[in-house]
Amino acid sequence: MMIDVTPDAFEHQKQNMIDIRHDLHRHPELGFEEHRTAEKVASELKSYGLEVHEGIGGTGVVGILKKGGGNQAIALRADMDALSIEEISSHQYRSTVNGKMHACGHDGHTAMLLGAAQFLSEKQNFNGTVVFIFQPNEENGLGAAAMVNDGLLEKFPVDEIYGLHNLPGATLGEFSTRSGTICSSESLFEITIKARGGHSAMPQKGVDAILVGSEIVQAFQSIVARKMDPGCGAVVSITEFITDGRRNVLPGSAVLKGDVRARTPDDREQIKTHMQRLLIGITQGHGVEADFSFSTEFIETINSAEPTQIAIQAAKKISDNVEGDREPMSFSEDFALFCQKKPGCFILMGNGTEGANGKPLHASDYDFNDDALTIGAAFWVQLVANRLPE
Repeated sequence: MMIDVTPDAFEHQKQNMIDIRHDLHRHPELGFEEHRTAEKVASELKSYGLEVHEGIGGTGVVGILKKGGGNQAIALRADMDALSIEEISSHQYRSTVNGKMHACGHDGHTAMLLGAAQFLSEKQNFNGTVVFIFQPNEENGLGAAAMVNDGLLEKFPVDEIYGLHNLPGATLGEFSTRSGTICSSESLFEITIKARGGHSAMPQKGVDAILVGSEIVQAFQSIVARKMDPGCGAVVSITEFITDGRRNVLPGSAVLKGDVRARTPDDREQIKTHMQRLLIGITQGHGVEADFSFSTEFIETINSAEPTQIAIQAAKKISDNVEGDREPMSFSEDFALFCQKKPGCFILMGNGTEGANGKPLHASDYDFNDDALTIGAAFWVQLVANRLPE
């Protein structure tokens, strides 16, 4: 039997979810430092009667809820970490920790999933196993790997995995996702130019590292514009240009740092190859050397077809505003590793368009929308009801 669930079913839990969210917001913790957060999550799960495992991947928490005799198991994931940002909000639950805040809504994600766990433990009949994953250190792309390397998927085997993230600027109650790539990869690159410094009045005596670096900056901007498919959605950005030059001294070295976003592994590798070729040509032309590193911090988040349809169907039970083939997002998400290991779906939920709820993610005046808590919790419960029917 499949049961429909609405956000109204969570009204009696809403204040508790708000209280949890505000408490987490007041006490933000960075990646792998989520000790207080993890303790609170574990305590809540235990109070609902779940089997609880702590310290998975460092500070990760896993809750297990099994009903009936079904063998199917699905995982629902929330992230717990905050960011190194000084909050400028004035609300009464603002961060009490200088230089740290929940500027991405992970406090809301955690509260929503706890609300769903409580509801499922008390009221919802289903047949199978739900694994609730509370992941540390999403922001640095390290938490999913830490949990996987700690045996998460062997200790708690699942058939599918799902992730939900709020999206400011999208209408409250709106859901959107797509099959295939939903979030871009992020690769960090660094170039160290080894030129020859000299007097600014006699540039011919040396090789100006700024000139060489400037040519590299310009050339790299041609990669996406002229060497890739116009619709590929890739982005190449130089974010730092550091030299050892002074007022009348031409620099002999320079360091360029930057960021690459790509929607497919092939595009990511093509960009890396083009960078290497351009770098060789420019440095050889100037008779200098350069070191080059390229490190992928987040792989592409790629949704599997069947879980995506399941998530869309559940969202349509909750909302009349569901987009099942949205454009991929340019930001990156650590959930990508879970999607690489198991069939999965990452879905976005509107956080609102006004005030702090509409501010961009990672903004110092952003805030998660408390009215989204019942919507997100209802989505999770509906997903379980659909996927593990009694």
